[in-house]
Formats: sequence, structure tokens, C-alpha cells
Amino acid sequence: MENLSLFSRPLKPLFKQVFEKAPGRLMFLTGLLIVLVFVAMAILAPLISPYDPTDIVDDPFLPPSPKHLMGTNRIGQDIFSRIIWGSRIILYVVFLATVLSMAMGIPLGLLSGYIGGKLDRALSMVMDSMYSFPALILAIAIAAVLGPSPTNTAIAIAFVYVPTYFRMIRGQTLSIKAQLYIDAARALGIPNGRIMVKHILPNLGHTILVVFTLSVADAILTEAGLSYIGLSVTPPTPDWGYDLRAGQPFLIDGMWWLVFFPGISVMLLAMGFALIGEALSERISLAQTR
Repeated sequence: MENLSLFSRPLKPLFKQVFEKAPGRLMFLTGLLIVLVFVAMAILAPLISPYDPTDIVDDPFLPPSPKHLMGTNRIGQDIFSRIIWGSRIILYVVFLATVLSMAMGIPLGLLSGYIGGKLDRALSMVMDSMYSFPALILAIAIAAVLGPSPTNTAIAIAFVYVPTYFRMIRGQTLSIKAQLYIDAARALGIPNGRIMVKHILPNLGHTILVVFTLSVADAILTEAGLSYIGLSVTPPTPDWGYDLRAGQPFLIDGMWWLVFFPGISVMLLAMGFALIGEALSERISLAQTR
């Protein structure tokens, strides 16, 4: 019974299929390239940033030029440097939030779907009530209570996305639980905990991977929204959402670079993860129809 988890297709062939010439390949590679650029930017920030992102380095409102590739903001900080260092903040927040939401949503969904009964009804009721709230509104309420900081923002976002993981994992668990090999495992007297960990959880790998990439894309927009209204970081910490809000009043005066570069950064990073998630989802759907 140790090999029952081989019922699922491993993740390695999935990635191999994506890199082959097949539907979703270009989408996946484009998304991966975008994400890798921002990840490299965050890792190499001390080496590639021309200025300290919190220092006033020149006159305010300077347009993009060879000296300041993305111009300067309203107090004379280099926007390019703030974009580079801001990538660290947003990636830290969204990855911490995603890991926390996975750590809560996956075990709860697995338990709810496998055990069923009163536990399933109680957990489903709680998650459905949380899911009924608009994600951004719920995140705003939690972040406002916790106070502005990257870690508190991550906790607020994590709480919002727990129901997403719960619902997906619960649904897949209900489907897998009905398979004959699960009945065989029970007949052999294998404990329920071992069945869930050894024979059900490995079959959820594809679902978790797709939900992870898509939830990260959504979390990026949520973090930007929270920082836009001042619930993520405090000045002068570089953050794309905060810089977007700070530059918005000057857009009418033609100072487009104040909002363009933070806004395009948020859009590109979210789009990168969304493209990866959509490509993986497309490949999984295609593999399941074969």
C-alpha cells in the first residue's frame, strides 16, 4: 500500500509538458520570465540600486533621464531605486501571506473533506461566511486592527485567502476519497491520518500549485490596495502601492512617471504569476482529458 499515492501524476512531468511545444507553453514562459526578473531584482537590490530608496538624492519631480531612469518623486527620491527595493517588500508580504494561508487552509480542507460529518459542516459554514465578504474589504478590516506593517499585512491577506485553499482542497479530497484505492487502504486498517498524508495529499499537488500561483497574483493586488490606503507600510519605506498613492495628486499636472512605474510594476508582477497559474491549469485540464 506504500505506492498508492502513485495514482496521481507527479509534478515533474507537468513542468516538462509545459516547457514542451504545447498549449500554454508561451504563457508559462512569459510569466516565469516576468517573475524571475522581479525576484532577481529583489535579491540583488543592494547591488543594482543606484541610490538609497529613502534618501533625497535630487530635486523633486525630475522626469526620467539617464541620471534617474524613472525620475524622482515629490520629495526628490529616486523612483527606480524605490521600485527595486519595493519589490522586496511586496514579495515578502505575498509569499508570507500565501504560506500562512496554505498552512491553515490545506490541513483544514483535507480534514473537512475526508472526515465529513459535523466537522465538515462546521468548517464549511465558517469558511463560506468568510468567503462571502469581499476580499479587499475583509483585508482592510483586519489590517486596520493589526496596524500598518508588512508582517501584519501578510497576516491580514493570509486570513482572507484561507477559504480559497479550504474550498479547493476539500472538493478535491471528497473526489479522491471516493476512489477504490482509498477503500482498499481502509480495508487494510491503515490509520486515517496516514491515508490523508500518504495517499490523498500527494494527489492534491497539482491543485495546490495552481491555487498557489493564482492566489499570489491576487495577493499582490490586495497588498498594493492596502498600501495605497496606508495600511501596509509607513514612510519612507519603499512600497509600490504607497508610491502610487503619493504620486496620484500630481498626475493631473503631467507628472506621469510618479504613478506609471509603481503601477506597471504591480501589474506586471501580478500578471506574471497569473500567466503561470493559467498555463499550469490549462496543462492539467489537457492531461486529465487524455
